[in-house]
Amino acid sequence: MQIEKATVKTHEVVGGDYRELVLNAPRTAGSAVPGQFVHLRVPRLDGSVLRRPFSIYRARDGVISILYKTVGRGTEAMVAIGGGDTLDLIGPLGNGFPAELAGETPLLVAGGYGVAPLSFLASVMDVRGTIFIGGASARDILCVGDFESMGWTVRITTDDGSVGEQGLVTLALDRWLAEHPEAKPVLYACGPDGMLHAVGQRAVAAEHTAWLSMDKHMGCGVGACLACVQRIRGEDGSESWKRVCRDGPVFDAATVVWE
Repeated sequence: MQIEKATVKTHEVVGGDYRELVLNAPRTAGSAVPGQFVHLRVPRLDGSVLRRPFSIYRARDGVISILYKTVGRGTEAMVAIGGGDTLDLIGPLGNGFPAELAGETPLLVAGGYGVAPLSFLASVMDVRGTIFIGGASARDILCVGDFESMGWTVRITTDDGSVGEQGLVTLALDRWLAEHPEAKPVLYACGPDGMLHAVGQRAVAAEHTAWLSMDKHMGCGVGACLACVQRIRGEDGSESWKRVCRDGPVFDAATVVWE
């Protein structure tokens, strides 16, 4: 973890309400792993002292990228960020996805901009697999070209059927698992809680390993404020509260205790 002054390289709309912010941040880029995040101080956000957490979408050659959607006061203020601006960030934070496989097939499951850290993960994996991307509509389907260019199979679902299959992303996952009964998959998921819960339930029931990137509201981002806790079951069966920002955000699905 380190504080870094990052210079904005580009800031562009990538579709719908989604934007990509590209930052010259050599210290963060040099140590980031897929699944980690940065805590960004949003400029010109009057009256707010809290930073905003964003998953790292890309990290290479001294540059990091984040994908975000304008959904509230903080992200709406970010629209005004321009090339050459200097931003204050802390990162990389948290624990990332275990990327090593031993003969297993990787299955990535993404909801909305939860696809960002999974694109980063796919770029460092030696084995290619299938990515399931779900969203409300075609406007919420991101990074398809990323995965296709890396040789991944892409399956898309949308709630309204505007692109791909109509329905929840877990339906496409269920179909794949039924079509490949002999496979030994490892699942990696990032998205809304409902999707993570559903993916985790499937993995645990079938005794597959699954890694879930938990999405919780964060205050400090470094484990001091205890605002982003998640109940986790230990190896001895006991339960305790873990800090998503420091002990996560990635957890083994078998250890997550859902409310």
